[in-house]
Amino acid sequence: MNILRYLAVDPVNFSTKAKLISLAACFFSIFFIALTTKALTPWPSYPLLVASMGASVIILFFIPSSPLAQPWPFVGGHLISAAVGVFCALNISDPTTAQAFAVGGSILLMLLTRCLHPPGAATSLTPVMAGPAISTLGYSFILVPVAINVVILLLLTIIINRWILKRSYPSPLPVEKKARQRYTNAVPSHQIGFSVDDIDLALKDTDTFVDMTPGELSHLLAKVETNAFKRIKGNLVCADIMIKDVISVEFGTEVEHAWELMRKHDLKVIPVINKQKRIVGILTWNDFFKFIDLHAYENVQEKIRRFIQRTNDVTANKPEFVGQIMTVSVTTLTDSTHIVELINLMSLHGHRQIPIVDSEQRLAGMVYQSNLIAALYNQQLAN
Repeated sequence: MNILRYLAVDPVNFSTKAKLISLAACFFSIFFIALTTKALTPWPSYPLLVASMGASVIILFFIPSSPLAQPWPFVGGHLISAAVGVFCALNISDPTTAQAFAVGGSILLMLLTRCLHPPGAATSLTPVMAGPAISTLGYSFILVPVAINVVILLLLTIIINRWILKRSYPSPLPVEKKARQRYTNAVPSHQIGFSVDDIDLALKDTDTFVDMTPGELSHLLAKVETNAFKRIKGNLVCADIMIKDVISVEFGTEVEHAWELMRKHDLKVIPVINKQKRIVGILTWNDFFKFIDLHAYENVQEKIRRFIQRTNDVTANKPEFVGQIMTVSVTTLTDSTHIVELINLMSLHGHRQIPIVDSEQRLAGMVYQSNLIAALYNQQLAN
């Protein structure tokens, strides 16, 4: 009975719908490759398909996040293996020896060139096992049909995965760290959780193969952490901790009035809304100063006063309304969002406050760092 448990393991964690769509993608791709290769090849003696493409479509459409499914392993693996297979077919007379050298040589070169793709080993066997029908083609076998098959299938894989199946293919590479620029939100040097670098280091310290890129694995583990936090902390959402009475301004609010509001209520940020109370921007102190040319030893206070003050003339040479100086890009969360999303934005991305909207995207409140800290502290005491 224990053996039956292994038979019940599903190697592909897809829904039935996703499996059927991926199956259809495999069928369509092979059919389209054969038709296109036939149209592009003027020589009827050339084969239309390499058998190993059947194995490749399974990898490309059922496990596209695998390192084995990325463009360079797929393209390089097939082309290098085809070259090794043709070489062995032309230079080694004994079939058994030629087959062994074809597979071993192709795997070695794929490892050296960092393009391991298992179906590539099958590609290397094709010229050796097919006999004169393929070996007589010589190295042109690499171009027709291998290269044509590979290029067409790669294009189909990108189109189908990205625009039909809505998957991230090719899997994104880890973002390179850049020098911190001035006037950007500071990110703590000691971040909570783990980073892609931590995952890379862990993978290097083990000989276990993980059929997932570090970026995809990082995304998965982040979801695990999020779900664990929700399970431990309960269903605490933004609506439970937000400040509901939020001072806001509209697009056409005068700059002078907005300045007075921020000074009177000691605010560092004010959301900008339209007539329907939907957020169209956000106003910070920096939005005022970015339009003022400040130099040392000048009367800074006078320059600020002239910028803030309303212009009485019909024409003005400076912004007069909030909509002209506000920051358009705004990060918001819905009132039903769990507070774990706030932790990520505030601790890792440097946000000090997040506007909260309702189900109709209307301004519902604001969550500040102090609100989040208080909520976490009070819940910890309750536990």
